[in-house]
This record gives sequence, structure tokens and C-alpha cells, in this order.
Amino acid sequence: MPATTDIGTLIVKTPETLGGRPRIAGTRVSVQRIAAWYRKGLNAEEVAERIGIVNLAQVYAALTYYHVNQSEIEAYLEEEKAQYKQLSASAGQSA
Repeated sequence: MPATTDIGTLIVKTPETLGGRPRIAGTRVSVQRIAAWYRKGLNAEEVAERIGIVNLAQVYAALTYYHVNQSEIEAYLEEEKAQYKQLSASAGQSA
């Protein structure tokens, strides 16, 4: 009989990795990163191929987490966007 995987084990949160943000277990690939590629129009297969170190099941687990907890992930994405804008503005002032 083939080994089975409890899908609840595919996404983890640990305070010492990525600031406690949800990520694919055994990696530093965040659900946020998967969601960002998905929002740009990539499908699950393209996301897995682009990232390279995750498989299709892991991408689908991350996308499921994203859809079930969309407000949490969207907040992370907005925070990242604001930080990027702040860093861009700082870099422009020092040039």
C-alpha cells in the first residue's frame, strides 16, 4: 500500500522561520509567495516549476491555505508591498 500524507502537515507556522508566517513544511517557501505568483496569473503547475523546490501537492496545499485564510495572506502581501514602497522611496532619496 502506498504511503499517504496527512495534508494538514504540508503547511506549518513556526516563530523562528519567516516570522511565523505560514510556509510549506520543510522549506522556507511561504504561502504568501505562492499566492503572489498565483495572483499574477500563474497556475499551480507553473508556480511549482518557477519555484523549483516544491511539488504540485505542496503548491495546491498552499493555495488551499490561501483561499481559506485569504484575509491573513492578503494582509502579509499588503505589508510586503508597503515595505517595498518604503525601501524604494529611501533608495531614491539617497541617490
